[in-house]
Amino acid sequence: MQTQPKAALVTGASRGIGRETALKLAEKGYHVFVTSRNLAKLQELSTHSEFIHPYQTSLSSNTEIDELSDFISDITGTLDILINNAGSLINKSFSKTTDEDWAGQLECNLMGPVRLIRGLQSIFNQGGHIVNIGSMGGYQGSSKFPGLTAYSVSKGALSILSECLANELSGISVNCLCLGAVQTEMLENAFPGLQAPVKPEEMGNFIANFALDGQKFFNGKVLPVSLADPK
Repeated sequence: MQTQPKAALVTGASRGIGRETALKLAEKGYHVFVTSRNLAKLQELSTHSEFIHPYQTSLSSNTEIDELSDFISDITGTLDILINNAGSLINKSFSKTTDEDWAGQLECNLMGPVRLIRGLQSIFNQGGHIVNIGSMGGYQGSSKFPGLTAYSVSKGALSILSECLANELSGISVNCLCLGAVQTEMLENAFPGLQAPVKPEEMGNFIANFALDGQKFFNGKVLPVSLADPK
């Protein structure tokens, strides 16, 4: 009897943490579906492993999610792991933020994962694991930083969503990892010259391992992943 292939989906996988996480999961024998708006970078990523399946999408509509679900179903039938890594960060003081800034942060950092989780429920295997990638900025009691209010609030909402869904989704574990500073392109664009203590490869390896085994120990948890509050 042929066993069903194990499958994972990593959003925002064209660069940084998402890219490294996808590579680690593929190394472990998972079929890894990778999404981004940047198809060229996803196709380059797929050259590293026959188990990596690129799919261009913005995750901005239910129709897009339905089409992604069909794409996954045609290849592996079901899904075991979802890593909501795609995100957006703006560095702008609260007094200068616009309604559009707030809508953009909430759209990418909260509503994208909401649509995706809701739309993929039907193809998730029992015992599956959803890992939402939050931020220390959205972790209650952590140090907060000027310019990151909209970003931190959107990531805080993602943390609460994770706690709620652990009680709503039957047979699927949901956890949120609140990351500290990692030396990614997104961080460099927001904070030129800042040197983070963790490399994307290191964090990608950690997230991949947590996605594989973290649900054995955690469900509905918001977990800080930082050496300390970023200073």
